[in-house]
Amino acid sequence: MNALSTPDPTPRFVTELLPASAATIARAAAALCAGHLVAFPTETVYGLGGDATSDSAVAAIFAAKQRPRFNPLILHLPDLEHAEKFGVFDERALRLAETFWPGPLTLVVRRPPATAGGAVVSLLASAGLDTVAIRVPSHPVARALLKAAGRPIAAPSANRSGTISPTTPLHVRDSLGGRIPLILAAGKCPVGLESTIIDVSGEPGTPPRLLRPGGIAREQIEALIGPLLLPDLDPDRPTAPGQLSSHYAPTLPVRLDALNAAADEALLAFGPDMFVRGGGERLNLSAGGDLEEAAANLFAMLRLLDQPHFRAIAVMPIPEQGLGLAINDRLRRAAAPRL
Repeated sequence: MNALSTPDPTPRFVTELLPASAATIARAAAALCAGHLVAFPTETVYGLGGDATSDSAVAAIFAAKQRPRFNPLILHLPDLEHAEKFGVFDERALRLAETFWPGPLTLVVRRPPATAGGAVVSLLASAGLDTVAIRVPSHPVARALLKAAGRPIAAPSANRSGTISPTTPLHVRDSLGGRIPLILAAGKCPVGLESTIIDVSGEPGTPPRLLRPGGIAREQIEALIGPLLLPDLDPDRPTAPGQLSSHYAPTLPVRLDALNAAADEALLAFGPDMFVRGGGERLNLSAGGDLEEAAANLFAMLRLLDQPHFRAIAVMPIPEQGLGLAINDRLRRAAAPRL
């Protein structure tokens, strides 16, 4: 285990999986306000929420996930008005927020001055950085929960750190059962990939940076605010979630750009696959080559193919355009050497 990771806690909860309703959302909001953790659906993946103003609640997120504490978290808020209380939004950030919020976009902005008043976000949530990552989700359950809680909620994906992200409540239970008290269940996440992260914390005139491709395509963002920088990132000093070199990993090794598969490999296909031979089992992200459908299916299909009777998961090529940029980012990290 990485020396900076939180030790594996002994399971100590009977994890309740509750269908989302007005009553269960109110119960989950009360639990968050009391410092407890709650897994809840967003349009991207299920998030593991904790009160971002509470050092102990944020620490509990890192412990439950076994997440390195140098890896910052994203704050979730119900709308831009609330978001502006916890970050400094320049003209570019406002344009992005007004266009893509609520939705799968995270903005990294400067922390407001300490004299600004109001609740203070735990420094642990931002790994001690002078910036914060903020997003406003569009999922109706997430929005209702955030409004009821009335405070910023730090919420990384609701799974053990480095493993495949959860897109259903059962994925959450499989990964974090016994580690958290409550899962709000509302079916499959429609986007299926984490949010796009854009750093707009630089000085005026400094181009924004794409820190993580995600549920909104790079082309859409550049059409609005111009070219994005693609900086070289240090995986040992991440400035945003999803930057570790090994991440989103199934148990089996992942082989990319496969044009065939061995009998003891599972095949993750894309587009027409009738000419791809072999594979002990195959699932197709999108037989019609639709990248949005492929993104929504990616994590769930990786989980289904991650079976011990296979030697590896072979993955057909995915176009490096639109949401394909985010899909390939997740697959490259899933295929990277394991920590």
